[in-house]
Amino acid sequence: MIIDGHCHAGEGDLLTHPWNTSAPLRDYLRRARAAGIARTVVFPAFHSDYAVANEQLARLVARSRDRLIGFAFVHCKRDAGRIGAMVEDGVRRLGLRGIKVHGHEAMPTREVCDAARRFGLPVLVDVAGQASVVEMLAPAYPDVDFIVPHFGSFADDWRAQQQVVDQLVRHRNVYADTSGLRRFDYLVDAIRRAGPGKVIFGSDGPWLHPGLELHKIRLLGLPRAAEAAVLGGNLQRLLGRLRVPQRRGFVEASAPEPPAGRASRAPGRQSARA
Repeated sequence: MIIDGHCHAGEGDLLTHPWNTSAPLRDYLRRARAAGIARTVVFPAFHSDYAVANEQLARLVARSRDRLIGFAFVHCKRDAGRIGAMVEDGVRRLGLRGIKVHGHEAMPTREVCDAARRFGLPVLVDVAGQASVVEMLAPAYPDVDFIVPHFGSFADDWRAQQQVVDQLVRHRNVYADTSGLRRFDYLVDAIRRAGPGKVIFGSDGPWLHPGLELHKIRLLGLPRAAEAAVLGGNLQRLLGRLRVPQRRGFVEASAPEPPAGRASRAPGRQSARA
């Protein structure tokens, strides 16, 4: 199963840039279907109130539950003091499966990392070129999985992207998604050094074409099992760690339903052919 691990959805309310105005899914879903993408992780467009945006996202996901997997978006400064409650509501009531944080707004805090740990959620954190932040997050929360989109920089900061490749090797709980990565050799290097188990396919839809982003993975020429891991298996494994706390202790969640199948371990390292 191919899963796109990075897509925006819904309406923003700031109206100053495309990413905080509207992220319509109609054309994206048509393009994804044509490319063979079965499911997509979605999170809200930038918004002034992520509690409202997460509600809107959950309604979109509920209408296409067979296609969409929702992540809650939080602003680690503006939402300080209510992040735990927002994440709990997102998991229990809204059926969301992960957390999105954007460094242009605020970097992750202990509050968001504690919430992720409590529910076994992956945190997709756009470090906005400041890859050094990962060196604080990963060791402090070794039981939380961090996904770094764009290999650390949508703006093609090669220093950040090279640092993220190194972090994939050194930190077992750090992953990178491939969305918007134009320096192809960093993707090759990441697969070669860290292994296919540390890389997650993402498109940064709806604005980037999912078929084009998917083709980058095909061009690696990976063995079938390694390619399957990058294209969905790795993300399925992280999503499968969801747990819902009861009043006392933890139990494994039976809902919301995870994507079909679950990989039991990360695949070993494979060399990429570019």
